[in-house]
Amino acid sequence: MVHDATVTSEQEFDPDSREEQPEAALHSLIEHLEYEVSALHLNGFNQADALALGLLLVELATRRDLPVAIDIRRNEHVLFHVSLPGATPDNELWVQRKSRTTERYAEPSLLVGLKGRLGGGRLEDNGWFDEVRYASQGGAFPIFVKGTGHVATATVSGLPQKADHDLVVEALTTFLNRGNG
Repeated sequence: MVHDATVTSEQEFDPDSREEQPEAALHSLIEHLEYEVSALHLNGFNQADALALGLLLVELATRRDLPVAIDIRRNEHVLFHVSLPGATPDNELWVQRKSRTTERYAEPSLLVGLKGRLGGGRLEDNGWFDEVRYASQGGAFPIFVKGTGHVATATVSGLPQKADHDLVVEALTTFLNRGNG
């Protein structure tokens, strides 16, 4: 399964840490996320699939008692949305901002943020990056259809950013392995 692959560096890069971390760990995590993107391409994706994927995310989050908001959208068209117990209004804002980032770059929001850290600094340090509209923290993942490209975005908010990202990847991996999409 895609989400079970391990980062190959001795120390996994923690995107939430303010401590200095090895550049090799950052590169390794970027490589891992790029692999996830390449591996998670569906044969198709429609509104029924959005519902099935959304319910799978709800099942995973509910079983673990996770306080998250879950959203699946095609651009501004919301196909699935739920706010589970413990999620806050702030999670709704994070969902919108992370989703916009993935829609703009057709990459996971975590990957966008990590690439912005290459060579030091953060994407948010660039004057052109609008933090009111976009967020380069993890949790939004593009849904790709083979032969078509990026058709939707699945987003989770409420956990540390890598955990948000991993929950979406786990659900997409399970969804794909069940023969959906």
